[in-house]
Amino acid sequence: MNRRERLMATLRGEPVDRPAVSFYDLNGLFPDPDDPDPFNVTNDPSWAPLYALTHERTDRIVSCHHAIRNAGPGPWTELTTTETWTDEEGSRFSTTTIRAGNRALTQRSKQTRDVMTVWTLEHLLKDVEDFEAWLALPEQEFKGTVDPTPVLDVEARLGDSGIALIDTADPLCCVAPLFEMGTYTIIAMTEPKLMHRALEKVARWLLPQVEAVARACPGRAWRIYGPEYASPPYLPPNLFDEYVVRYVTPMVDAIHRHGGFARIHSHGHLKDILDHIARTGAMGLDPIEPPPIQGDVELGYVRERHGRQFVLFGNIEQSDIEFLPADQFAVKVQRAVREGTAGEGRGFVLMPSASPYGRNITDLTLCNYETMVGCVEAMR
Repeated sequence: MNRRERLMATLRGEPVDRPAVSFYDLNGLFPDPDDPDPFNVTNDPSWAPLYALTHERTDRIVSCHHAIRNAGPGPWTELTTTETWTDEEGSRFSTTTIRAGNRALTQRSKQTRDVMTVWTLEHLLKDVEDFEAWLALPEQEFKGTVDPTPVLDVEARLGDSGIALIDTADPLCCVAPLFEMGTYTIIAMTEPKLMHRALEKVARWLLPQVEAVARACPGRAWRIYGPEYASPPYLPPNLFDEYVVRYVTPMVDAIHRHGGFARIHSHGHLKDILDHIARTGAMGLDPIEPPPIQGDVELGYVRERHGRQFVLFGNIEQSDIEFLPADQFAVKVQRAVREGTAGEGRGFVLMPSASPYGRNITDLTLCNYETMVGCVEAMR
């Protein structure tokens, strides 16, 4: 089988010649290692062997986004101002302010040149009053028409080496990060009516978009991210049902209605919410982090309980790839493959929980990535 055939057969629950192996967001296309942007860590020469390994030997799953034509300006355009600047050390800062009635909602962020992430220094919403002001902002509606060209371009570049993955946040992922995490959890537990108003506000814009994209790009793999904001220990399982299942299930239904494959992305603890996730009807789950640090269930446990419904993506910790000695890492990879493929189930993709975000790729990191590929290739 070629790599595209292997991935599509895995999604459909059909037999494959060997388990697929993906490096998560590291896909050989994005970010572009030839981009000279000083904030692009992947243009460091140490990334070149890892990109070559990804390009040549992994089952590539490339996250991509559609385009929207004729959408027009958003409802908050005239209410929003953004300032961006770089300090003397080369770090990039951004401040966004939204005028919401008589309140100024402000968010500040920072990005450094050697770490591929953005830190939020100040969150947009600080309290219930800010939340109510945000809720009073004009409704955001999905407008325009879907242009599938970006998805088709990715597929053309991949050829038979992989598949495109359409990424979307869920409503909770659009609301929770507006707050600092502690403030969010308190409001989520004490202000359920406000939370549902916010999630419904987002869903009225998001669900029609998902429906339109699924119709314009049928039969593709999707990833829905954000449910982890309602997972234990942040919130109890009953609120996962309220804030995730209620709003994600219609998204899953829309994707499946047009022949797509919806996968839920949820870091951290899964044991108490696993059955709730299954009720969304999703066909895949990642990254299924193992205990004792990040996760609370073994891969075999998920395979046994819901392996017939889910393609399992996981469950290698990114920290293990970067820091665990090669011989110990090989044991973890072999266990993941053994548990992920045991018994009957829909399918398994060996995958880490994240991707490197530093400028330098060490010899140990590269060696451990090579171990992941070598382990599945030996199973042909």
